[in-house]
Amino acid sequence: MGGSLGCHRSIPRDPSELGRKLSAACNFSDVLVKQQLQLQLQQQHQQELQQQQLNPYQCLDINSCTEEELMTLPGVTRALARNIVQHRASIGGFRRVEDLALVSGVGAARLELVKPEICVRGSPASSSPAQSSSSSPSLRSSSAARRCTGVNAHLSITNTGSASPTDSLPPGGPEQMMSSRPEVTVEERASHGKKPLIRVATWDLQRCSSDKANNPGVREVVCMTLLENHIKLLAVQDLADREALNKFCTELNQPSLFNVRKWKSPRGVWKCSVSEKPTAESSEGSEYSGFLWDSSVGIELKDTVVIDNAATNGNGNHGQTKPYLAHFYIGSSELTLVNVHLKTPAQKKEQNGRKHGTDRTKNHRLNATVHDSLKGVKDVLVLGGFGMPPDSAELDVLKKEKLLALLPPSVYTNISTKSPQGSSALDNIWASRTMKKIYTGECSVVREGLTNPWIPDNWSWGGVASEHCPVMAEFYMDVVMKEPLQNGSSSVAVLERDDIMPKHER
Repeated sequence: MGGSLGCHRSIPRDPSELGRKLSAACNFSDVLVKQQLQLQLQQQHQQELQQQQLNPYQCLDINSCTEEELMTLPGVTRALARNIVQHRASIGGFRRVEDLALVSGVGAARLELVKPEICVRGSPASSSPAQSSSSSPSLRSSSAARRCTGVNAHLSITNTGSASPTDSLPPGGPEQMMSSRPEVTVEERASHGKKPLIRVATWDLQRCSSDKANNPGVREVVCMTLLENHIKLLAVQDLADREALNKFCTELNQPSLFNVRKWKSPRGVWKCSVSEKPTAESSEGSEYSGFLWDSSVGIELKDTVVIDNAATNGNGNHGQTKPYLAHFYIGSSELTLVNVHLKTPAQKKEQNGRKHGTDRTKNHRLNATVHDSLKGVKDVLVLGGFGMPPDSAELDVLKKEKLLALLPPSVYTNISTKSPQGSSALDNIWASRTMKKIYTGECSVVREGLTNPWIPDNWSWGGVASEHCPVMAEFYMDVVMKEPLQNGSSSVAVLERDDIMPKHER
């Protein structure tokens, strides 16, 4: 009984020694657990990369996608897509999918909504993409999980309706471009009796960038609207970059879309001009204005100029938008177009008990230097977006210059898939007295054919090319087409010029 129990270890004399041994054992087990979790994450990452290689269009790379592609995600509007692109540029790219929640307007809830459909491939550092999902939201088409990678990508499609088996369509949207175009008779709309006509129009294309112009649906809507309505001279507002307008010009001259190619009447020879410097600056970026015209009917550009503001705001920056003025020769006549894009006046904000105007309030005012530029000019059209109905007091300055609005305030000029008839009269064409004398009385808003299956519409497809409708007006001009230019022909139309328009003071 008095022998020692040699099979047991002796109890440490120092109790702290037992604590150190227990702590070391716990640390060792924690290291093993972390290593195991890290190995599992690496294996999961490799599986996701393999899935992406097998199906490269299963997720949208938020480090390389465009605004148009971001709008195909659930709940992503154009404004939110623009915020994502701007935030991405400011930080140099997303490192992981979760960083998207830091963008203004996204947040954790919306991130969870889009997370199954996005990933980060080209990141500044290694990152793990979000786990892909085999199912898409019910409101989106089944093909929406395949993302657009550019207009140079080809998609083998089965075509019905007006789609073409040779159209070059990027993957990501509907597999068929079955756009419905309105039926028109071009010959009846191109002339009025025996008097030759010319149609002039204005169109706010709403932050139209090169990416937006590359969308085949947007290109088709713009080009076919010009051809179907026999518009020969178009003033364009709200271009996000200077290259966007040339996309439409190229499509008209060298069509790649089926509906444009199959147009049986002469397409003409189109040219374009874009302001060399921005006509406005905002938080969304620079804005440009431009003109697009068919030179085959005798329209020639004389010169253009951006009318600078004489005054600046308190920060030394110009507070108003700048009109883009152009002089055109049409037959033996000279026509002056003033392309304007005035912002809708914002409500004054209360601060320290006082109401303060915003930059948008200043932007609606017409530039005073326009009046000096139009002195002595006879044939003038001021056209574009005015941000308000023509009977607004802010536009009385145009009435004082003897200009007349061709559209009444009761005619709405905006459009959306939810409100196809519009609710606001924001765009218009104002004509001088001499232009009023040769005005046919036809001025209208184009509402048909402005949607396309390839244009995003929030969670779905089939949106409008712009929330603004084209506004067009007819004028008698002294250009007579003797030999119309045929599609695919290199001959130039022969024009006959008659001095039929009397010259009157404006």
